Amino acid sequence: MTYHHGVNGFSKEVAKTKDADGWNASTLTFYSHVGTHMDAPFHFNVSDQTIEEIPVSDFVGRAWVVDARDVGARGLVTVQHISESILKKFVAGDSLIIWTGWSQYAGIQKYRDELPRISEALAHWCIAHKVKMIAVEPPSVADVNNLEEVTRIHEILLEGVVIIEGLTNIEALQTDCVELIALPLKIEKGDGAPARVIAIER
Repeated sequence: MTYHHGVNGFSKEVAKTKDADGWNASTLTFYSHVGTHMDAPFHFNVSDQTIEEIPVSDFVGRAWVVDARDVGARGLVTVQHISESILKKFVAGDSLIIWTGWSQYAGIQKYRDELPRISEALAHWCIAHKVKMIAVEPPSVADVNNLEEVTRIHEILLEGVVIIEGLTNIEALQTDCVELIALPLKIEKGDGAPARVIAIER
């Protein structure tokens, strides 16, 4: 997602100008979980591991695009959304990209308050099947207005899965299998960080 003044939790101020100082530069202020970002286990005290301590190998790998566009507002993404064809080819260490179409609502209140969520059963499935990364379009994998739910789902996933939230442009993909690369800013003792996430189609 593009960071701009309309994104709550982000600001960009002029620090230098070419005319006055010899170059253009800005002061950027980020909430650590704004826009496209990644979570560290420390985000929910699952462990002391912070964003800069996660191995880089955990940020790269084969990913399957799960079509969950039928979920809708406040709906649950379940194990049943993973197609039989994906299940037959999935191996431990693969990742999941959950396609809900939800990024179309970015910038309006619905995006945050009515988001589709990862079901508890799917979260447990991800741990059991050693999913490396799970990437979702909403700003969270769970209802941010329900502290019990958001805590429970994050605590399950962060036991072994890298969480990517705020994804967009999934509709541009031409295949359901890609190489996913998700690189967070390397912030010391970071509970999370903005990230540039790309998919490479083979």
